[in-house]
Amino acid sequence: MVGLNSIVGNISGADTMKETPSGFSPYADNGGTIVAVAGDDFVVIASDTRLSVGYSIYTRGQSKLFKLSSKTVLGCSGCWCDTLSLTRLLEARMQMYLHDNNKQMSTPAVAQLLSTLLYYKRFFPYYVSNILAGLDSEGKGAIYSYDPVGHCEMSNYHAGGSAGALLQPLLDNQLGFKNMQNVTPEPLTIEKAVNIIKDAFIGATERDIYTGDGIHINVISQDGFNEEFFPLRKD
Repeated sequence: MVGLNSIVGNISGADTMKETPSGFSPYADNGGTIVAVAGDDFVVIASDTRLSVGYSIYTRGQSKLFKLSSKTVLGCSGCWCDTLSLTRLLEARMQMYLHDNNKQMSTPAVAQLLSTLLYYKRFFPYYVSNILAGLDSEGKGAIYSYDPVGHCEMSNYHAGGSAGALLQPLLDNQLGFKNMQNVTPEPLTIEKAVNIIKDAFIGATERDIYTGDGIHINVISQDGFNEEFFPLRKD
C-alpha cells in the first residue's frame, strides 16, 4: 500500500507532483496567473481566463477570481477541482458568519479563515495558489498571499500562479522601486495599477503557455466594485 506522503510528494513548492508506481497522481495543474496591487484606498486583482493542462486548453473564458463580499475577492489558480472545493467551503463559512452576526466578514477575518482552512488540510494540501485582496477595516487596500499549507504574508502587491515567478520581479521594480536609482515614487492611482497589471499579463502571455486569452480585472475602492475585461493573445 502506497503511503500518503509518497502520493503527495513535495507539495511545499507547488511545482512538483509525485506519481505512484501506477502513474496516478491526485493533483493536476490547470495553470493560470493571479496579480494583485493595493493602494491607499483601493485594491486591484486580476486573473487570466485560460484553463488548461499540458498543451491542451479546456476553456478560454474561465475567470479565477471569486467575489466573497463587497470588499473582498479571492484569486485562485492551480488545480481547478481543488479551487472549486476550497472556494465553496470558504463561501459556506462566510455565509454562516453572516447569519450568526448579521454582518459581512471583514477582509482581515477572511484572510485568517482562509489560512485556517489551508492549514487544516496540511497533510493533503489544496494544490492552489491563493491571493486574497480587499479593503481592511480602515478602508485601505490589503493583499494576502499564501503557501499551500496556510502561511500568510501581507503585502502591497503580489503575483502568483504559473507566471508568478516571471511577474514578481516586474512588480518589485515598477511598484516597489527595487534596483532603481534617483526615483521619486508617485502616489499610486487605480489607472496606473490597472495599466501595470495589463502590461504584466501581456508580457507573461509571451513566455508562459498556461497564461493567456484574456484578463478579468476586479477593482475594489471606496466608490464600489468594478469589473473589467482585457483581451490577450489566444495562441
